[in-house]
Amino acid sequence: MTSPGPSAPPRTPFDHRMAVFAGQDEFLAAALPFLSEALGAPAGPPPVVIAAPGNLDLLRAALGGDAKDVSLVPHTEWYTGSAANAIARGAGHLAAHATPGGRIHLLMEPVWGGRAGRSPRETAEWIRYEALANLLFAPLATTVLCAYDAFVAGPAIVAAARRAHPDTGVYEDPVRLAAELDAVPLPPRPADAEQLPGPAPDAETVRSWASARGLPGADAELFATAVVEAARDLGPLDGALLWGEAPACVCELRAPRRVDDPLAGFAPPPRTGPEPGQGLWFARQVCAYVDIRDEGERASVRLQYG
Repeated sequence: MTSPGPSAPPRTPFDHRMAVFAGQDEFLAAALPFLSEALGAPAGPPPVVIAAPGNLDLLRAALGGDAKDVSLVPHTEWYTGSAANAIARGAGHLAAHATPGGRIHLLMEPVWGGRAGRSPRETAEWIRYEALANLLFAPLATTVLCAYDAFVAGPAIVAAARRAHPDTGVYEDPVRLAAELDAVPLPPRPADAEQLPGPAPDAETVRSWASARGLPGADAELFATAVVEAARDLGPLDGALLWGEAPACVCELRAPRRVDDPLAGFAPPPRTGPEPGQGLWFARQVCAYVDIRDEGERASVRLQYG
């Protein structure tokens, strides 16, 4: 059986592009026409460039007087955590600065020397973020150019990222791409994993367990809140397990029903703070990984704090 070929690009207001550059000249060759397009848009908000500090310096020099009309942000200040944190940062910026309908131009260069790209698992989470952005921001008239440094990211990451961008010719449906990432097995549960008592996790029990495994007090509190709020989203559980040592404390929630939503916990809520229906979002914001696996008619949700 042959695997399905690339999907047709989506027809949505969201314009999600990709540029690969190798060196300063290629970066400018991709960035300057994009910014010229943005600056020429009628009544548009200032375009934003999130890039390596050295590339920002290049743009300042190349733009000259136009640099004052472009917001330049070091990417180490933007990409400060997980892929879910990046989604939250992007959504917040659009809400605060884009015109009604989300119209704004963003040039975004990921930090491959930090969390993203430092391991196969981090890379998979970043590619998931790039793919799901096509669904999360589909209603918005936002134009994004994702700039990938070929020397830093490397050919495997660039090839994977192309499958998440509609303008590359090898674009894959985001749901199918996310399912492919989920097909990679998670590490097995250890034999000494601790079974939590009761039908739902108790915050104090999880907090005490995490503290005993070496998490500082504030981190243990966040982890316990994430576990309890995620469990509330899932409803009645078949059980919950704890294992690991700080910082990689893990809780796995076992649900008697499928989740069946690739965007679970990714779609930004209308309000901040844990509320009913926002538990998985909160968990994704505070945990390094939230892995959801549908297994037949059941599901497991694994939260890893660090």
